[in-house]
Amino acid sequence: MALKGTRVPLFALLAAGGISMVGNVLAMIAVPWFVLQTTGSASLTGLTATFTALPAIVAAFFGGTLVDRIGYKRMSVVSDVMSGVTVALIPLLYHLLGARFAFWQLLVLVFLGALLDAPGGTARLSILPDVARVAGMRLERVNSAMQAIQRGSNLLGAPLAGFLIAVMGADRVLWLDAASFAVSALMVAALVPSQAAPNQNEEKQSRYLEDLKEGLRFIWRDRVIFAVVATVMITNFLDAPLFAVIMPVYVSRVFGSAFNLGLIIAGFGAGALLGTIIFGAVGHRLPRRLTFALSFIVVGLQFFFLALLPPVGFIIAAFALLGLASGPLNPIIMTVVQERVPADMRGRVFGTMTAGAYLAVPLGMLLAGYMIEWKGVRVTLLIQAGIYLVTTLSLLINPALREMDKNSFQ
Repeated sequence: MALKGTRVPLFALLAAGGISMVGNVLAMIAVPWFVLQTTGSASLTGLTATFTALPAIVAAFFGGTLVDRIGYKRMSVVSDVMSGVTVALIPLLYHLLGARFAFWQLLVLVFLGALLDAPGGTARLSILPDVARVAGMRLERVNSAMQAIQRGSNLLGAPLAGFLIAVMGADRVLWLDAASFAVSALMVAALVPSQAAPNQNEEKQSRYLEDLKEGLRFIWRDRVIFAVVATVMITNFLDAPLFAVIMPVYVSRVFGSAFNLGLIIAGFGAGALLGTIIFGAVGHRLPRRLTFALSFIVVGLQFFFLALLPPVGFIIAAFALLGLASGPLNPIIMTVVQERVPADMRGRVFGTMTAGAYLAVPLGMLLAGYMIEWKGVRVTLLIQAGIYLVTTLSLLINPALREMDKNSFQ
């Protein structure tokens, strides 16, 4: 076990998480590109993307209980190793079998890779409070660092993937992706100490479904966590289609250039990264409930702002500021949940929360597309803006959220 005050385990965990996240971004770009190159089919590329998204929901929900049972460190290592193996098998089988490498085999590997990856993220999030305690650092600062790494990985990983694919080819990038998982697994295995296993007798260990229900009951009974989960599900339902569905249509019809869409998304991402870093430095001094509510309210103004049809320069600047306001949201959520959830239940609670957040995304994208066809982009934006505003304003008057400012982390 690491000595109190050493930050090596924390830095190793953060670095491993960052490497794994960059690997995920590489896979997110390289796998569809590989499918498009090898099949020439846009429909098969879309089907592959679906097989990447759906397992994450299933794995997050059902895998959380396994994370609690197997142990956080062990699950992080096993998840990275198995994810790396499934990714490496794609180019390996393609080169060994050539035309005999069937598309269904590719789908199986993509499905398994996504299925195995989610528990690893849940495990690293669950072990974070323990290594933060060893390092003697505040949870707000540690969670902000983790979130900043994730945002930075997304911001830089996509252009890096595009560059590497152009230089090396999609199949070689998949080898690089597999190597990133191996490095992440080695760092956690060698430098992150094992935590004490939960005290469970043999009878309890055999009741998997009961453990799963116990996690759901915990979220239902904890007023703060339930309010956070409900808010995130609603806002994700509204947020997810913005960049994936609404913005492409909006920019195409108003500005006619995909380049402008990239600038807007980059502006938001850069602002969010900066906001997360700032919160990591000063967030522990701010009132959580008020910061959480105001940040959510400000972020929701994006729908109103777009409905005004301003020039693209104003949109880029505004979205950078809105991204800045979004910085505190995820670190606050993670910190509050880590403080309130018992150590032996973090996996199933975090897993269930992640599954709930993902669950609303496909439905939101589907309905947004139909709404645009029915009422147009501007009306769709105003409807979403109204729902978002009502949802986030309720955070100011929800009495359960007063407990967010009570630090129960021991």
